[in-house]
Amino acid sequence: MKTFRIWLWVAVAALGITAGTAMLFLRNDAPAQTGGFGSGVYALLDQDGQPIDQTMFVGQPSALFFGFTHCPEVCPTTLAEMAGWFEQLGEDGKALKAYFVTVDPERDTPAVIGDYVSFISDRVTGVTGTPEEIAKIVKAWGVHAEKVPLEGGDYTMDHTASVFLINARGEFEGTIAYRENTDTAVGKLRNLLAKS
Repeated sequence: MKTFRIWLWVAVAALGITAGTAMLFLRNDAPAQTGGFGSGVYALLDQDGQPIDQTMFVGQPSALFFGFTHCPEVCPTTLAEMAGWFEQLGEDGKALKAYFVTVDPERDTPAVIGDYVSFISDRVTGVTGTPEEIAKIVKAWGVHAEKVPLEGGDYTMDHTASVFLINARGEFEGTIAYRENTDTAVGKLRNLLAKS
């Protein structure tokens, strides 16, 4: 009986450690805000220097991508794919908004990000702001954004490469992965539009 009790306490302790570890991982992966994934309050600027905040996602379905204008591959590729998605959707996609939020506000002023997105598509709105406010939206959406030093004092940014899909209530609906099959991506956007 004594041996059984010892094993029982060992099992309880192991279960407690496992549960604690699981909770740690869940907490790290959970949304930063208590109101739900993507919720938060932030004061940003669009590419024209006009104030924009968390309400930009309410009232119409949206596609949200985080990146930066000095990005060598992921960002221009994703924005070009976005332009292709809009082309495939045609009139069916006119209600869809798209936002490109910089993770590099030190270099991406409204004018810089405006030139960048307008070169690729007139359907994508560039968003920037102070480092503090950008940090808030990055945290709210659980985005990875890290400055990586380069030789010569320059730097690049390591960041999440997925496109977030948001319904007309401003709620997270899913993602489109980097370089996802075009038909699959457009199908997800059609589903998003149908729900909104």
